[in-house]
Amino acid sequence: MSATDDVVLRVENLVRHFPVKGRLPFTSGGLVKAVDGVSFDLRRGETLGVVGESGCGKSTLARMLVGLERPTSGQVRFGDAVVHAARGRDLRALRRRIQIVLQDPYTSLNPRRTVREILLQPFEIHPDALDRKRRLDRIRELLDLVGLDPSVHLDRYPHQFSGGQRQRIGIARALALQPDVIVCDEPVSALDVSVQAQVVNLLERLQRELGVAYVFIAHDLSVVRHISDRVAVMYLGKLVERGPEVTLYDAPAHPYTKALLSAVPVPEPVGRGDRRRILLAGDPPSPVNPPSGCRFRTRCWQATETCATTEPPLAGDERAVACHYPLAA
Repeated sequence: MSATDDVVLRVENLVRHFPVKGRLPFTSGGLVKAVDGVSFDLRRGETLGVVGESGCGKSTLARMLVGLERPTSGQVRFGDAVVHAARGRDLRALRRRIQIVLQDPYTSLNPRRTVREILLQPFEIHPDALDRKRRLDRIRELLDLVGLDPSVHLDRYPHQFSGGQRQRIGIARALALQPDVIVCDEPVSALDVSVQAQVVNLLERLQRELGVAYVFIAHDLSVVRHISDRVAVMYLGKLVERGPEVTLYDAPAHPYTKALLSAVPVPEPVGRGDRRRILLAGDPPSPVNPPSGCRFRTRCWQATETCATTEPPLAGDERAVACHYPLAA
C-alpha cells in the first residue's frame, strides 16, 4: 500500500483564495483562504475520508480535485498529468479517469432528461469510449450495478425518483466511463439515515468489484469511519491530522480531532456516561483573517505562545499531525 506505484492521485500544497469585494467599487476586502496548503496521496482502490466543520474548505477541495475549480497555487497530479494545467483533448481524457458525485441528488441531474439520456451523455461527450451499438447495453448494466431496474426506470425523469434513487443514478453516471477515482462530495448528507446506509454500502460494493478509489468528503464522522481506509481532518482550510481510520478514531493526536470525535453520538447506553464531551470556546475564526501560527489555537485548551507565533507543519508519513503538543495515545 505504501509503494509509490500505488498512488493514483497526488495533491501537492493546494491553495485556493477567493477575493472579497470591498464596500466601494473596485476595492478589495481581502481574500477568503478557503483551502490553504493541502497535501495528500490517494492510493489505488482505497477510500480517503475528508472531514471537518462546515466552511472548512471540503467542497472547494473536491471541485479542485476534478478540475472544476482552478487553484491559486499548488497542483493536483493524476499520474504524470497536472489536472488544472490540462487543456482540450488532454483535459477530456483526464475527466474520463476522475469523476464526481455531487452532494444534492435533487439538483445534480438535469430535470429535462430521462435516465436514458442522462447516462448516454458521457458517451456523447467521449464517443471513443464505447461503440454506439453497445451503449444501451452498458446503460442497462450500470442501472443493474446500482440496484435499479432498467425495464422500469430507464425512461423516467429525475422527479419520478426518491432521493436515494437519484443518488444511485448520479453514481451510475460517475461510473459510466470506468474511472480510476471518484470524488464523493457529501453524497449522503441530503438523504435519510436508512437511505444513507444503502448508498454507503453500494459504494463499498462497487469498490470491491471495480477497484475504484474514493475521496469521500463528509461531516458525518460515523459514515466516514464506516467507509474509509484513511481519514484526513480539515480545519479552516488546512489539514490538521491524517492517518489510518482505526488509529485516528481510537487515539486522535490533534486537539481538534479529539473535540470532533467527542461530539459523535454513542448509540449504546453502556459506557455513554464515561465519555467526556469537549466544548470548544468561541466560534471558528474568519477564513478572511485566520489566526497567526496554529489556526486552532484560539479554541484550543492547551495553546501556548509558541502556537501563536509558529505554524506547526503537518509532520509524519502514514500518521501525520499539525500540532506543537500532540495528544498522547
